[in-house]
Amino acid sequence: MTVPLPTATTRWRCTLCGNLTRFDVTRSSKVVEYVHLDLAGEPTVEEREVVSETIESVRCRWCNAVDQVELVDRPGAAS
Repeated sequence: MTVPLPTATTRWRCTLCGNLTRFDVTRSSKVVEYVHLDLAGEPTVEEREVVSETIESVRCRWCNAVDQVELVDRPGAAS
């Protein structure tokens, strides 16, 4: 089940316990990174471009429910 991302006017809410703030998110990303190695060989990522990203699951930190998340309006969001 793919979980939709929150937007500027929506946020996640657990349908079981009402949690609005704490979630464990499992996502898959495809990225292109520019890695700079210093003279000692230590890598540093200097640029990162996300090519694609999919949220695979969202687990509520309060009640441990998996994929029981809905999008609700943010308070004060213009309708």
